[in-house]
Formats: sequence, C-alpha cells, structure tokens
Amino acid sequence: MALNEKGYYFTLLLYGLFAAISLQKSVRDRIEDVPVTNLYFTLCWVSIGSALLLLSIGLWYATITQSEKGFYAMSYLLSLFAAVAVQKNVRDIALYHLSIADIGNRDLESFK
Repeated sequence: MALNEKGYYFTLLLYGLFAAISLQKSVRDRIEDVPVTNLYFTLCWVSIGSALLLLSIGLWYATITQSEKGFYAMSYLLSLFAAVAVQKNVRDIALYHLSIADIGNRDLESFK
C-alpha cells in the first residue's frame, strides 16, 4: 500500500475515533440533561456517517484482496466501538468515585 493510502486510512481512523467519542459524549450528556446543541449533535452524526462512507469508498477502490478489505473494515469498526467503550467506562468509573466520596462525606457529617 502506498504511503498516501496509509495516510488516508490513518486520517480516517483519527476522524472516526473523534466523531465516535464526540457522539457518545453528546448522547450521554443529553441523557443527563447537560445542554448539547442540535447543530453539534447533528455534526457528530454526519461525521460518523462521513467517516464510514469515506472508508467504504476507499476500500471499494483499493487494490488489495477481499479478505484484507474485510479485515480493515472490521478493525475500523471495532476501533470505533473500543473508543466509545473506553470513554464510557472512564466516565462511569469517575462518576462511581464521586458517588463513593459523596457517601463518605455524608457519613462523616452524621458523626459530627
């Protein structure tokens, strides 16, 4: 694969990862009643769609075997999933630690 093709796929990977994390955060913020503008929310969806479309077009015209195309496509999708899962778990763990600290503070205040 030529260096410019590698750069294309690397750029798409970074773009897709950013879009997936931004979309996941926007969805969760909306669930938690944190304000998210409709414009930003729509741009996140458009970015995910664009990244997937550009990857599909790139792989369609790539001069590699079908199995390699499938490998790249699955690796890409699993990378997006992993980024969302890691971001979600980090946020859940932080929320858990805050709730434990809050419970500990309430227990200390009851002993005063």
